[in-house]
Amino acid sequence: AAAVRQEEAQVAPLTGSASDQPAPGHAGDIAATLTKLVRDVPDHPRPGVTFKDIMPLLADAQGFAAAVNALAAGHEGIDKVVGIEARGFILAAPVACWLGVGFVPVRKQGKLPGPTYAETYELEYGTATVEVQVDAFGAGDRVLMIDDVLATGGTAAATAALIRRADAEVVSLGVLIELGFLGGRDRLADLDIRPLLRV
Repeated sequence: AAAVRQEEAQVAPLTGSASDQPAPGHAGDIAATLTKLVRDVPDHPRPGVTFKDIMPLLADAQGFAAAVNALAAGHEGIDKVVGIEARGFILAAPVACWLGVGFVPVRKQGKLPGPTYAETYELEYGTATVEVQVDAFGAGDRVLMIDDVLATGGTAAATAALIRRADAEVVSLGVLIELGFLGGRDRLADLDIRPLLRV
């Protein structure tokens, strides 16, 4: 996900072994980890936009594990974890394993086989559509949505609508980073939103 330019937070790198760190999900620990390992890429994918690159986080075994554990923390009682295409897949699948539940991908239009529910939402220029398979959830399933970044909230709102159309319940949205200045939370007023870092 991309965002408007912003000042980068300066946090000292973490040191020591995993056993020296606070328990996974500790707010200060994970915020420092993300600040250290998520890289700002200016003018990508177009001039004036800063891209949040999570690849250094994924490449760091301790940091990746801490992020997955923090996203999963406090979500006992979930039946399914949804990953939002595409970086949400990378995070949601291990969160589902951590919780001992199934993983469901929400994909761009035309990528999933078989019958699907589709939801179209507005972009800055034009529209986009996401889909989920119609049999992905059982009635009343409690669902945790996962993505890397909450920006304007359009994709997350469309994903929540898909889950509800399948007679499942959206319990929470977990993201690595919430870009608060883009107002995505305002489009998701009915959701429990749990960012690991808010900028």
